[in-house]
Amino acid sequence: MRRVILRLVPFLMVCYFFALLDRVNVGFAALQMNKDLGLTPSMFGFAASLFFVSYFLVEVPSNLALQKVGARRWIARIMISWGLITACMAFVVGPYSLYAMRFLLGAAEAGFFPGAILYLTYWLPSPYRARILAIFTISIPLATFLGSPLSVGLLELDGALGLRGWQWLFILEGLPTVLLGLACLFMLTDKPAQASWLTPEQRDWLNGRMEAEAATRKPIGHLSLWQLATNKYFLIMALVCSSASATGSVLSVWQPQLLKSFGLTNLQTGFVNSIPYGVAIVLMVLWGRHSDKTAERRWHTAIPLLLAAAGFTGLGLSGAAIVPTVVMVSCCLVGAYAFKGPFWALSASWLSSSTLAAGLAGINAIANLIGGGLMVNVVGVTKEWTGSFVLGMLPLALLCAVASVCVLMLGRGATRSAADMATVKP
Repeated sequence: MRRVILRLVPFLMVCYFFALLDRVNVGFAALQMNKDLGLTPSMFGFAASLFFVSYFLVEVPSNLALQKVGARRWIARIMISWGLITACMAFVVGPYSLYAMRFLLGAAEAGFFPGAILYLTYWLPSPYRARILAIFTISIPLATFLGSPLSVGLLELDGALGLRGWQWLFILEGLPTVLLGLACLFMLTDKPAQASWLTPEQRDWLNGRMEAEAATRKPIGHLSLWQLATNKYFLIMALVCSSASATGSVLSVWQPQLLKSFGLTNLQTGFVNSIPYGVAIVLMVLWGRHSDKTAERRWHTAIPLLLAAAGFTGLGLSGAAIVPTVVMVSCCLVGAYAFKGPFWALSASWLSSSTLAAGLAGINAIANLIGGGLMVNVVGVTKEWTGSFVLGMLPLALLCAVASVCVLMLGRGATRSAADMATVKP
């Protein structure tokens, strides 16, 4: 398992880092781009949300294609296409061209995250999943922790070769993704049985272990796509995931502008923006390790959502002071990201092998449509109407609280099989 983890996880983390960097850099580009393109807050919010609409439409087909053609080639295709589109965003000239490129970017990137989660379930037995998935999803806060100063630094290239800083940001953060996509063809192996870098004994052990887990009875057995779409476990998991997705998406898009409203410079905004993500990086790994150690998923999924709900509630009460605002935002992001490792381990334990590809993709697609497509737009419209970012974020407190209660109620009996399987200590 050490050999598997060291071979696959760091490389996928780097790939996912650029996925998130290419997704959230629009929030920093907006510090210059909105004025250049004449974008109002509602227009920018609509452009940002279009990414999640196409993402929703393409996500499940993309994961089914990955299952059919193999992760190595399909993940490479995803990364090359979204890297090229990100670089081309440097040449938008107005709101409509921005709308088109954001829509294309969502379609190109759709399937990467659930595809990577699906791919890792081919390699990771249950007792390893929460901590390794938490480590993998470190890339989400890490992209903003490192990407915040990087992005505002690229804005300082303003005027170089006749290009604005926001144009350099898209170009220099998009092209490395293309190179990583080509590297996928050499670094990834589709299944354990094909891993020449494992010994025959290691391949046999891992294949046997994964086949034994796949044969275990799951709350969600073999279902058609329509049956899956109407299954109560699937729908509630999608709702639960939506709360964390909304938290991360809304803050990644609007947090830089929220912080700059306190009178910070672009450079100061970038560094202050990275603080909550640095805190989240540490705590999400510790939370995932604790979930694996205790073989408990339900409470480890619910408690972070309650923390996020408390953070959004506190954000509405923090007033015009920057320090309480940063503290409350940190609570929101710790909750959203500490949630991920236990949640995806819980989801994989509930889905049978025949529904895993469509199930993981469907959960993530619905979560991104609600969390990104809807809530990002709501904040933009609310800001234009009221002049306040915070008022637009308050509904997220209710969404996170409801999601926490749902996962506790639904999972009372369904997680027993996953706990029973976690008998072998790593």
